[in-house]
Amino acid sequence: MKFPGSHVLSIGQFERGDIEKVFAVADRMEPYAHRRRITRVLEGAILGSMFFEASTRTRVSFGCAFNLLGGEVRETTGFEATSLQKGESLQDTARVLSGYSDVIVMRHPQAGSVAEFAAMSRVPVINGGDGANEHPSQALLDLYTIKKEMEHQGNAGIDNIHIAMIGDLKFGRTVHSLSKLLSLFNNITVTLISPDELRMPAEIVEQLRAAGHRVVESDNMEQSLSHVDIAYATRIQAERFASAEEAMLYRGRYRLNQAVYTQYCKPNTVIMHPLPRDSRAEANELDIDLDANPNLAIFRQADNGVLVRMALFALILDVADQVDTHARDVNWYTERRF
Repeated sequence: MKFPGSHVLSIGQFERGDIEKVFAVADRMEPYAHRRRITRVLEGAILGSMFFEASTRTRVSFGCAFNLLGGEVRETTGFEATSLQKGESLQDTARVLSGYSDVIVMRHPQAGSVAEFAAMSRVPVINGGDGANEHPSQALLDLYTIKKEMEHQGNAGIDNIHIAMIGDLKFGRTVHSLSKLLSLFNNITVTLISPDELRMPAEIVEQLRAAGHRVVESDNMEQSLSHVDIAYATRIQAERFASAEEAMLYRGRYRLNQAVYTQYCKPNTVIMHPLPRDSRAEANELDIDLDANPNLAIFRQADNGVLVRMALFALILDVADQVDTHARDVNWYTERRF
């Protein structure tokens, strides 16, 4: 992949070497993400943050990542705040707003919409999630988290792991993109745990198998967790269903708590979730009694999003080798409890 000036629309753009390059740059961003150092390498640059669907972590972490590199952020949230509400086309919006920005991050509820926007944009566009299609930066940060968690346990990294993906695998774009990334690695065992109606799309299952990976599909969570290194839970994507009543049929089907973890998981199984976790009583996907479990990686996972998104900006805007030359120490109290 040629990073400078490129759009990031799909995991399909990445080869294994590209991923390793992103991760190497992300490692170098740690002192800036943790506010031990300041860099102004993107001083004067503007990020257009366009989120037409609800978001907390993706929207804020992209903005935070750009700010930490010294750039400024201009946000648009919701259709009602834009001229799309007045009938302006996505193509016209792209032509206009790309004139005000140096890079754009966009989330939109329709699959393929971000690519449509990018085709008319005059600056690089990063896909922050397009409907049930893809979420490439989330997949990268998920894979980065897997790598770091496995290395922390003394394992070699991503090759040879056993991962279980749990929940809404039909509409969950995070597991779609992560599965595509895992296809680039070696000897992965993937256990897909979902109700039959919410199974992983067949084409993604076939892509994993074509890469030589072992794929097991199951609707029983407890009995499928016994040998996994990573348990990756997802929420029911209620916004993708035809009705709230239909989504309620599946909410709360799989619940992971400390008792289930102790009985069925290996002692060092890492727990991941792209967040938000649905903590309502009728769902409770990951119980708060797991918060004291040192293998609960969901908040480390969220922190890693800033590192990976900083790396993407640095590579796309071609400043990765200039970050340290525009840096200095911070002048405020910075002790943080990571």
